[in-house]
Amino acid sequence: MKASSTLGRDEQRNGARSWVKLDLHIHTLDDRLDALDYCAHQLLERAQALGFGVLAITLHDSVFQRTDVFEDAARMGILLISAAEMRINGADIVLLNVCAREVEALRSFDDVRRLRAARGESIFTFAPHPFYLMGGSIGGKRLVENIDCFDAIEVCHFHKGWFDRNRPARMLAAKFARPLLATSDAHQLSAFGSHYTSIPRPVELTAENVFAALREGEGRLTSPPCSWKDLWGILHFMFIEHPMRKRQRGHAHAGCAHGPARPTRAES
Repeated sequence: MKASSTLGRDEQRNGARSWVKLDLHIHTLDDRLDALDYCAHQLLERAQALGFGVLAITLHDSVFQRTDVFEDAARMGILLISAAEMRINGADIVLLNVCAREVEALRSFDDVRRLRAARGESIFTFAPHPFYLMGGSIGGKRLVENIDCFDAIEVCHFHKGWFDRNRPARMLAAKFARPLLATSDAHQLSAFGSHYTSIPRPVELTAENVFAALREGEGRLTSPPCSWKDLWGILHFMFIEHPMRKRQRGHAHAGCAHGPARPTRAES
């Protein structure tokens, strides 16, 4: 399960400090529970154009496993980490560097504890959008009760001025010495690229080295406030466009003929 990406080492030898951009919470049309309109290869192309080095496609309740996409990412110099966004007892958790067999066995946070104990530092988990009211946000009480199940806490992209449900997340992260992690949680291709975390580039770009840097607090967050246009676009997608797509398409994703990263099976 060791994932790595080749990188030049001249910068390390010369003492220059470069940074790697990470987005570890992204969705694509492979997600059975969403009705999205962009495929994994379109995501990779946008990521490469914007200078990202590490990605995780976090499908709801399943691990993204398409070998062709992982191979495409490696050819493009991008480390793609296997991942899933699982809902456990009504609460979402993102697990990185996992396989399908591992996440399919998760029924409770005690199962998460056992998995983390077995895998050690080769796995990384974080609480996505923990204080936002919609979806499977875990909320403060349950997050505190299960804080040992989480390596980090997400800073959600959906904030502007006084409306910022990340404030309690920041306080809780400080109280329990957990790093914060900025992600896009992208459900639209245009939403990817503005919200991310950066780490100093390790000598070898592997999942384990990325996790180590995050645990050591080396992450640098980029999460600008939403513009009014952004807010309207997010709300329109959440309450109008996405529900209409799910009704029209019966929760099935469309095939993607763009690029070599094509769906490997039809969904019904």
